[in-house]
Amino acid sequence: MLPANEVLAPSWPTHAGDIMSINRLAVGAALLGLSLLACESRAGVLPPEPYAWQTVPFGGGGYVDGFLYHPKEQNLLYARTDVGGLYRFDFAAKRWLALLDHLGKPDSDLMGVISMAVDPNDPNKIYAACGLYLPDWARKGAILRSSDRGKTWEKADLPIHIGGNADGRGSGDRLVVDPKNGSVLWYGSNKDGLWKSTDGGKSFAKESSAADAVSLVAIHPQNAEMFVGSADGKGALLVSKDGGSFKKAPGTPELVPQHIAFAKDGAIYVTFAQGDDKQPANPSYALRGAVWKRDASGAWSEISPLRPDSNAKFGYSGVDVGPDGTIAVSTLDRWAPGDDIFLSHDGGSHWDALGARAHHDAAPYPWLVNYTRGEDHMGHWISDLKINPFNHDELVYGTGYGLWMSRNLSAASVNFDFAVANLEEVATLQLASPPSGPVLLAAFGDVAGAAYSDITKTPASGLFNPNTETNYSIDYAGRLPSVLARVTNNDPTHGFTSNDGGATWLAFGSTPYPSQEGKREWHSPGTIAVSAGGKALVWVPEKDAAYFSLDHGKSWKPSAGWPSQREQALVPVADKAVEGVFYVFDRPSGSVLISVDAGTSFKTVVNGLPAVQGWETAQLAVVPGRMRDLWIAAPYGLVHSPDSATPVTNMPDVTSAWAVGFGAPKVKGAYPAVYLWGKVKGQEGLWRSDDQGANWSRINDDAHQFGGFSAIAGDMREFGTLYTAPHGHGLLAGRPGK
Repeated sequence: MLPANEVLAPSWPTHAGDIMSINRLAVGAALLGLSLLACESRAGVLPPEPYAWQTVPFGGGGYVDGFLYHPKEQNLLYARTDVGGLYRFDFAAKRWLALLDHLGKPDSDLMGVISMAVDPNDPNKIYAACGLYLPDWARKGAILRSSDRGKTWEKADLPIHIGGNADGRGSGDRLVVDPKNGSVLWYGSNKDGLWKSTDGGKSFAKESSAADAVSLVAIHPQNAEMFVGSADGKGALLVSKDGGSFKKAPGTPELVPQHIAFAKDGAIYVTFAQGDDKQPANPSYALRGAVWKRDASGAWSEISPLRPDSNAKFGYSGVDVGPDGTIAVSTLDRWAPGDDIFLSHDGGSHWDALGARAHHDAAPYPWLVNYTRGEDHMGHWISDLKINPFNHDELVYGTGYGLWMSRNLSAASVNFDFAVANLEEVATLQLASPPSGPVLLAAFGDVAGAAYSDITKTPASGLFNPNTETNYSIDYAGRLPSVLARVTNNDPTHGFTSNDGGATWLAFGSTPYPSQEGKREWHSPGTIAVSAGGKALVWVPEKDAAYFSLDHGKSWKPSAGWPSQREQALVPVADKAVEGVFYVFDRPSGSVLISVDAGTSFKTVVNGLPAVQGWETAQLAVVPGRMRDLWIAAPYGLVHSPDSATPVTNMPDVTSAWAVGFGAPKVKGAYPAVYLWGKVKGQEGLWRSDDQGANWSRINDDAHQFGGFSAIAGDMREFGTLYTAPHGHGLLAGRPGK
């Protein structure tokens, strides 16, 4: 029999008995059940420790749905995203600056920005309409305002929801400052009508029911006409000369207005798109659309470059007019032959398709070369575009995976750069930092993920392929970190293993994840865990039982003793020190279950913990390199169960815990550093303890809260380094020091 701490070779046993022979002596005592006792540590709060935070570059990866140049100030450009906040472009450094990192967990929904506005007469002022979702369970929306270009913010909460990540979010903008009176702002809501502020955005009141569902609000800079895009019914463009009474613009179509642009010669250009009755168009679902113009005489006419028909259904979205009079419009959801941008130099009488003569430089971002299969095309979900009002050669437009910026729009051959430096919007669903091999593993929504060997560079190798799908989970073998497993949404068996740290992957031979086609409620592939020696896998699809595999995913069997409830997602966790040992926190019953037979069966090992219900956050984590050393982050605090013989400890000063992770110790060979996202003595923050939770130092500050995190993981090789998956913000690394 091998010693319990011996590293196993990366071969795969054929039955659980091979693993049990290794584990029986090492973990047999772990089956002793322990309840939460009244044993409490005496934690303390140490002085904050300054940390420097930087993005771990991947390169875009998310939907950028809006842009705004200041009309009178050069080199002042903002971009909004549906889930990742608001950015300002640093023209000198050619990188984006995140402006909403100050938002904490209670305001994390405000990372969804549906609209932004500048005061045309004060370049220092910027406003943002923020909120993620429209159902009642979501946080209600707010209008944020800044007088220093987004360095600091004040907030006006609204009594209504804002859908920054809802259907229709690509239209707009819905927020506007009156060009003749900077104290007056208008906001058109997703479903609650038109709102007005007369005190510079400090408060808002419902002003008009011109439309319940508003797609855009704009004020003509020359004659103060006000335009509202209605998404009610079939849609309409409404106009008012007094800011109160609205009428349909004569002759315009019954379609939903998407964007509007005003030319210096008095002309107005509007794009329209429409889906079916149940799905607001933009960024998806557009089935028809048009481009319309009102000339200087007031006459409206259609000037669409192409008209949708039964063979090609699409809409129009982005529109702008450059300082030289160039008009640019974008198609929306033209899946074949693909979306494009059209340019006109004669007021819309003639159009030129830009895609045929555009060249996009994706080379600095290898994932994007893979994502586009090496082809050069304009991209999808082109909801918005803008031309620099001081540089007619600079056009910026967004896609579902990032943004492109031109250098020479007036040239015969137009060059675009993927200008996403520091604009990281991938949704990180899980991450891990192994003790050897890849520095960082990350599973991403939509664009797969990567195994990083260098966190200062966008990965040129280690990309998870195909990278046009969502990876829900990634894990490594604690004693053989080159062995990895991940689960995905599109592949036939929905999972892969790797024996070389992610350099190559082998698809599972079968899957327990049932087909989701035709199901009324979609369930994700869930979470996977890899045993310490890399010989066993435990996979738990969402709202399903646990399944284990002892043959690299060739076959799967259900685990006995798995909790029967299916409504709450249960996450398997592998012991990183002992082969074949897995755990799960059964949140509704307040108990921890253990398997010592490679996932074949589970039994209760800790009970008596408070139940965690509904959507409340809870996480079970095991300390790498230490047998059965468990921590639980839960709404009621932080719990530690170091072994089967020690009473379970509740950290008294940790009032709420949302995520816990571990990293290299301060002194080699000592207990690992413990990282916490939660509240210590009522203060929210990221925290580090170097003495098993006896004392805590806050390692972020109020300006760096990032809206919350889906995961955190300490670096097991470098003391003090913490990796985080912030809200719609890719990956961040924090290190001690300013």
